[in-house]
Amino acid sequence: MDILVRGGTLPDGTQADIAITGDRITAIEPGITAEAGDVIDATGKLVSAPFCDVHFHMDATLSYGRPRVNASGTLLEGIGLWGELKRLQSKEDIVTRALTYCREAVGKGVLAIRSHVDVTDETFNTVEALLEVRETVKDVLDLQLVAFPQDGWYRTPGAEDQVVRALDAGVDVVGGIPHFERTMADGAASVTAACTLAAERGLRVDLHCDESDDPLSRHIETLAAETIRFGLQGRTAGSHLTSMHSMDNYYVAKLLPLIAEAQVAAIPNPLINITLQGRMDSYPKRRGLTRVPELRAAGVTVAFGQDCVKDPWYPLGSGDMLDVAHMGLHVALMTAPDQMRAAFTMVTDTPAEIMGLDFGLETGKRASLVVLDAPDPVEALRLRPVRLAVISNGKVVARTEPARTTLHAF
Repeated sequence: MDILVRGGTLPDGTQADIAITGDRITAIEPGITAEAGDVIDATGKLVSAPFCDVHFHMDATLSYGRPRVNASGTLLEGIGLWGELKRLQSKEDIVTRALTYCREAVGKGVLAIRSHVDVTDETFNTVEALLEVRETVKDVLDLQLVAFPQDGWYRTPGAEDQVVRALDAGVDVVGGIPHFERTMADGAASVTAACTLAAERGLRVDLHCDESDDPLSRHIETLAAETIRFGLQGRTAGSHLTSMHSMDNYYVAKLLPLIAEAQVAAIPNPLINITLQGRMDSYPKRRGLTRVPELRAAGVTVAFGQDCVKDPWYPLGSGDMLDVAHMGLHVALMTAPDQMRAAFTMVTDTPAEIMGLDFGLETGKRASLVVLDAPDPVEALRLRPVRLAVISNGKVVARTEPARTTLHAF
């Protein structure tokens, strides 16, 4: 074998060695004695599937402060700032920033990212840049791109044509932003248009859906219904869904079974949802994160996304999906032991499932995994430790020495 990860603790608590030959996991069992070219001692350490970020904006990342800082901290001012930045940045600038972020993310064990790319940039620099980045990182990082009309499918003249142009160029997923259209009717029509296009091309759908404090923003209902009508079950996702935080319970009781029946995945983004929503409230101030425990209890697939790092919407972020899950479990009140373990899967196995990736700690799966300096998933969430080793497609792509502190006290 090429690599042997020895003595690690898997997320379910079992201890096993993991043998890797080529780009595949060839054995997971205790006490493997065969020789390997590289032996990684993971005794007492957590070995997990790689982290996956199923919602991100790589064309805007690391651009914070350009052209100026988001003074109000609101979603709408961020969209306005991004509109200005689109006219200022070059393709080379986008590529440089995106590759810098990809390197940081891989070091944190992130081996898959779904990035929404704004196709309403008339120069098409955003799409061309991220297609170039996808090609550059493909051997290490799965970069899945969403054709995202940031300024609205119908609100912006020619946006629908730009979505098609992006898909023709090789972008993977159909996107949209129905709550940003001029009217509810246009928003619903944009959902239908996105699902029609995806059904025609055999693609997945991922819509920015109801990223609003308005409880009457209910485009997730249309997305679920159209998913069923077009036979897209298991291929669609509603990202954000923050309006559900403010909906009345009677309506949500009707909505949750519909989402589950349609097999529409939910992708909340805790760091950003908690920051952007509720800005117009006094007190009590709504927190904006969608109903994560209730969605999961209804049988809906739920994964957490990072969304933003140092861009017009958010001044912080590091690409560490453990930070995302840590915030998510706090805001969603998921502090029971099984809930915290679930939060860990919501940044590893579950987003990989939504993206359709062949990840997982199973024989025959792609040899992509992470060794963390923590004994189990809950401790990993508590400590957000270093990733001692990151293996992508059978190759060690990152190593980090554990931090050591010498105390001169007590």
